[in-house]
Amino acid sequence: MPAVIAENDESKWDDETGVQYHFPKQYQAILTEGTEVLYYKGKMGNKAFSSLRLSVKPHYFGIARIGKVHADENSTQGDLYARIEGFIPFESAVPIKINGEYLEQIPLNRKSNYWRNAVRLIDKTVFDAICSHAVLKSEKFDDLDQVDSAQEFETKVIGTEGKKIVYYGVRYERSPKLRSQAIAIHGLQCKACDFDFEKAYGAHAKGFIHVHHLKPISEFEEDQVVDPATDLITLCANCHSVVHRRPQQLLSVEQLKGLLKGRWVFDDLAKIR
Repeated sequence: MPAVIAENDESKWDDETGVQYHFPKQYQAILTEGTEVLYYKGKMGNKAFSSLRLSVKPHYFGIARIGKVHADENSTQGDLYARIEGFIPFESAVPIKINGEYLEQIPLNRKSNYWRNAVRLIDKTVFDAICSHAVLKSEKFDDLDQVDSAQEFETKVIGTEGKKIVYYGVRYERSPKLRSQAIAIHGLQCKACDFDFEKAYGAHAKGFIHVHHLKPISEFEEDQVVDPATDLITLCANCHSVVHRRPQQLLSVEQLKGLLKGRWVFDDLAKIR
């Protein structure tokens, strides 16, 4: 059955619209992989968020599907994360009431507390009825504007410095949603050397990390499904550069770790001597 998932303007939960949903274990049986969901926002409490919402009143603002669910390793209460897939926002808010009638079916014994639940099961007919009032937003991301240019390792660039030239080449489309999901899964530390940009450089570098395709996208013969959990990994800029240093002999992350381990062992022996 489909479900409604509430996303609050201010919350202790680590939600990221269209990327991940953070929730308590009491909703684990509802939010399983493949579940269709409607995004919902309740009544606005803080006017500072008015420009970030489609409406100040309670409303639905998008549809998506639940992807893989995994435990929140930092929680002692059994909280979980769900990856969000196929998120499509609405062009405008769909109100919870139309012609004075709620679009969701509220049981008589839950009239007083129904809206308190952050996750609510709904019938497929209710899901379809709410969607029928929505205009889905058509989005085309220009990945080349959103992804840091320092990560364009898979494109060979030939030229001279200082001279204006015209270069004809191939650039490969990347998905910012996949990048965000990879970071949500793998974290912001380099998976080869554990470097953390924020710890090293402070708030200026918060959230910065490179996302590496384990199979270079330049080898894709056509569009391919990419699983951020198994096909992507987070690396610091140095490690990412070393992986791609020799285009014909890309290093695996394990090989990179081996190089680092060998250097650390050598350094330790040097200190002993």
